[in-house]
Order: sequence, then structure tokens, then C-alpha cells
Amino acid sequence: MKSQNTPTSIDTLFIKTYGCQMNEYDSSRMVDLMQQAYGLRLVATPQEADVILMNTCSVREKAEEKVYSELGRYRLLKLKKPALIIGVGGCVAQQEGERIQRRAPYVDAVFGPQSYHHLPAMINKIRRERVRVTDTDMPEIEKFDHLPKAKDGLKQGISAFVTIMEGCDKFCTFCVVPYTRGSELSRPVADVMADCQRILDSGCIEINLLGQNVNGYRAAGPDGEEWDFTMLLYALSELQGLKRLRFTTSHPMEMNEDLARAFAEIPVLMPFIHLPVQSGSDRVLKAMHRGHDRATYFHTIAALRKHCPHIALSSDFIIGYPGETDEDFEQTLDLVRQVGYDFAYCFKYSARPGTPAADSDDNIPEVVKDERLQRLLTLMSELCSASLQRQLGTVQSVLVEKTSRKNEGDVQGRTEDFKIVHFSGKPRLVGQLVDVRITTAYGQSLRGELVIKDD
Repeated sequence: MKSQNTPTSIDTLFIKTYGCQMNEYDSSRMVDLMQQAYGLRLVATPQEADVILMNTCSVREKAEEKVYSELGRYRLLKLKKPALIIGVGGCVAQQEGERIQRRAPYVDAVFGPQSYHHLPAMINKIRRERVRVTDTDMPEIEKFDHLPKAKDGLKQGISAFVTIMEGCDKFCTFCVVPYTRGSELSRPVADVMADCQRILDSGCIEINLLGQNVNGYRAAGPDGEEWDFTMLLYALSELQGLKRLRFTTSHPMEMNEDLARAFAEIPVLMPFIHLPVQSGSDRVLKAMHRGHDRATYFHTIAALRKHCPHIALSSDFIIGYPGETDEDFEQTLDLVRQVGYDFAYCFKYSARPGTPAADSDDNIPEVVKDERLQRLLTLMSELCSASLQRQLGTVQSVLVEKTSRKNEGDVQGRTEDFKIVHFSGKPRLVGQLVDVRITTAYGQSLRGELVIKDD
């Protein structure tokens, strides 16, 4: 007969991820940790799981409410299976802390984005002592030192994400990242290089470097000197097996001529950059504490296009920031037209608890936000369509990522400038770089035909 303190066996894991690619990366490492510690099998639904983990994001509107709503569904599962372990991680967990367990007492573990490397120890404590645990510390020691060695990344054998730095020191007035992920901390060059080479040795050919402020990377190099982000890019480009190199997310204040020049001088560095601006109004940019103005941003775009004329550009925009006037919004539309983005992520402003902007009483009515957002989305749709139309008749190098779920016989991949392309092809093409002639432009993607090369 088992004693009362004998842990119940756990065999399966379900993880739900919210938010950005940083969270996707973190979730993949949580899976690595749990598989290494317990040999857990990843399952597709929470109903199958012995352990449920939520990796949360607090950037979007009503993030906390969405988390508690999801937890309500998991509570019903725990009523049927009392031994079920439920953990909440990520940025909402960092913000809410023990409040999550007070509001949802069936949650066993609450942990922040800088402490998930303690996950196996937390699970052990929960199983053996039948207690709930909270770990939202932001230790000086990097969590990366405690994680299993990188394997295949998120897209095994094709493309992988590698976090090179975390946190942010910019303290934009609307953003929770400095409070949930802490100050900027860059991984040593040698560690990044080793991780990337292991991933490439597994068969991956594309690496995506991640950071909240990725081009603000500063770390000790193998020569003992401090390396910046551009130096890291040049070093990574020499790694055996690397065919494509990308990075996100960049900050305009960390852009310089050397980084712009790298797009021309590094063949594997893909001609695409996500460079959030948030607003086209100098007055709003100052209120947001962005650190740059319109002129600085336009100068950066000009430098990028000087060195890489065909570079594709995307950005983030916040509409209806407190105090935004009609003139401010018109300046945003003007900036968008002048830059001519390939696409952008556009959102209505919503106050994030704990940020300086959340205390503003100069809020914009929702009806005004809605009208402005629709105008911006319409303009962005026109620019995106024009960008896709320009590729008609051209031959593009496409990295085939997967087979199509909708159209049997089709595969899907991305061009060098990050556009989605569908075309007829065999599943064996997945993971390969192929030439595709673009024949059709849809609203947000392209269609083409495989170019058969003569031997």
C-alpha cells in the first residue's frame, strides 16, 4: 500500500502559450525541462494531461481576464482528476504572483519568465509535500545556465528560435516588459554561438535570434572584449550549416549604420526587419518615452534602404494612446505612407496595470479608437497588397516549412523577405530551399509554381 506522501506518477504534459515568439521559445524550453526531468509526453489537449502549464503574456488587452477564464476550465478538469498539476507562468504570473493562487486556489505553481528553470524542483515539491508554490524572483544568475542544452528549436530540423538577451531598459510608458522580465541581460557570445551550432548540427538551416530589444545586445566576446549585436551577426554568419539568419524585435534607438550595412554584407541575413515605431507623432512618441522622433526613424529607414534597397519592413502601432489628437493620428498615417510597410501589427491602446500610462486620465473614447484603427488597417491592407503585387512574375527563394492543411498536394514556405508562399509540391520538399515563380498575390500571401532547374 502506498504511503500518503508517495507522489502520483505523471506521464503527460499540456502547455498553452500566449503572446510573442519569446514566449514560444520559453515554452519549448519548459517542455525540454519537463521531458528531461520526468520523461513527459506532450499531448494536444488539457483533458489528456497530468500536468497543465500556461505560459502567459500581459501585453494584450484583458490579459489577466483571459488567464482566469482559461483557469476556470482547468478547474473543472481538476475536480475530476485531483492529482492534476496546474501551473501558471510568464508575464501575467510575474505581475499577479500569489494573487493567482488566492483567486484560483486550485493552481499549484505560479512562476515568472525568469524562474521557469526551477520548474522541475517546483513540481517535485508539489508532488511530495502537497503544497502550492510561487516563484517570481528575478535572479542575477541567468536561467540559461540551468536549462537543458538546445536541441532542435521550435521547428525541428528547419527553423529555430534562440533567445540571446532578455528584459528591457527602455521603460516605454505603455509597456510591462521591464516589470515582468526585468532589466536587459545579454547571454555571452560563446553560449549563443554554441547553442546555434548545436541546433544547426541537428539539421536546422534557419535561426531566428530573439530579444525584447534584440539589437541592444551587449555581451562578453571570446576575445574578452564587449561585443555588440552587429558583431554577433557577423560571427554567427560563419557557422557551418546556416542558410538563413533573422532577428526580432528591434528598437529604433539601437539601430546604427553598421547594422544597416550588415544586411548588404552578410548573405545569410535575410532582408526583413521588424522595427516598431508605435506612433508617427513626435508629441505622442515623447509621451510614450520612446527616445526617438519621426526624423530619427526616417533616417534609420533611409540607412536600411541605402544598404539593402529591397528590404521588407514591418512595425507595431498603438492607436488611441492617452491624449492622442486627430492631428497626432494623421501624422501616424503620414509616416505609414512615407515608409510603405510590407505589413504591421496595429492595436488599440489598453492600459497595462503598473505602467505609467495606466494612470492617465486623458483617455480616448473607444468609438474614436475604433474609427482610427479601421482607417489604419485599411491603409495597411493597401500597402500589404501592393507589396505582394510587386513580387508577381519574380522568382523567389523559398524555405519550405510545412505541407498545407487546407489544400492537399500543396506546401508552404517563406521568401527571404518573410512573405508566405503556397505552391504545389511534394512533402519531401519540407526543409529545403527552392526557387518559386510567383503567379498570384492574395490578401496576405502569395502563390507560385516550383521552378525546375536543368541539371
